[in-house]
Amino acid sequence: MLRAAFLILFLSILIAGYSQKTNSLCLGINICGSEFGEDKLPGKLNVDYVYPNEKEINYFALKGFKIVNLPFKWERIQKELGADLNIIEIDEIKKVLNICSKKGLKVILSMHNFGRYRKYNTNFVVGSSIVPKETFKDVWKKIAFTFKEYTNIYGFDIMSEPHNMWGFSWATSAQAAIEGIREINKTANIIVGGENYSDPSSWPIINDALRFLYDPSNKIIYDAHCYFDKDRSGRYINEYGADGAYEKIGIDRIKPFLDWLKKNRKQGMIGEFGVPANDSRWLMVMDKFLTYISEQQIIANYWAAGSWWYNYPLSIQPVQGIDKPQMAVLQKYLTSANNYTITTSNQYRENKPPVYSSSVSNK
Repeated sequence: MLRAAFLILFLSILIAGYSQKTNSLCLGINICGSEFGEDKLPGKLNVDYVYPNEKEINYFALKGFKIVNLPFKWERIQKELGADLNIIEIDEIKKVLNICSKKGLKVILSMHNFGRYRKYNTNFVVGSSIVPKETFKDVWKKIAFTFKEYTNIYGFDIMSEPHNMWGFSWATSAQAAIEGIREINKTANIIVGGENYSDPSSWPIINDALRFLYDPSNKIIYDAHCYFDKDRSGRYINEYGADGAYEKIGIDRIKPFLDWLKKNRKQGMIGEFGVPANDSRWLMVMDKFLTYISEQQIIANYWAAGSWWYNYPLSIQPVQGIDKPQMAVLQKYLTSANNYTITTSNQYRENKPPVYSSSVSNK
């Protein structure tokens, strides 16, 4: 009872602070569902997986979110490597794009495959002999062609959270996807996540080779995912204290990534962050984190929403029209960013010619 009373008091203080000035921060929302049912691929639409509808999207548009991150599975959009894209999935994605366009929302199309493609009931790493980089280039070239007329696509997220790539160079595969997209689309942002689940604290060590990626349009955005629990997974399986958390842990977690961007004059974003609402201290951590990244003027997408999350502790999908507690924190920054104009310019960005080293080559 005491914890519940404290949480209510904390949220009341946050709500009262809406009128206080905060730095501009462009927030996006990951609306999940279309990547669900990964053990049932390709699966059945609206049974194993689902796309967001207009009611869901409208809620977040009215709250002030500017970007919708739409996950999808490679195996659904392209049932066989090298094949034509699946028209059923394409039509569903186009419906979302059209709804978002009406609401004034930008969209990120995000491949949620973790650096793999499932074939013969087995996950094969991108860059391997079963899923060579040429197939990765092929699918992204076809995606770029299919959606080339949509002006509200903020960017193509070529792969969310690659990890354990078994010696196959993620940088080489990413370069192939960039080249495939640029053969069709010269203007869209290309979003590149890093190995080790795009963890920002280890980024400068594990993902330093990504700085050599070359885009002739100079519009690569590097994508880190930042969670605040002990193992950085976003599962929050422990209590706040057992996770070793503290108010500024989010700042300490994201800083190595931001320092890497500055050092290498690159552009970046935070594709995922989120906290549970079962302890007000997690909400305070997120508040400190958002204040810090707003000062850095970097785009961030909250994880997550979607009608199929049900009791997922990080979800901010409203229940019977009632906002989740996390929304009280987010609203402070959403309110201040209502007139925020999304821009792809960044003081750290610098065009560089292609440079390759032994660390950027497939085995």
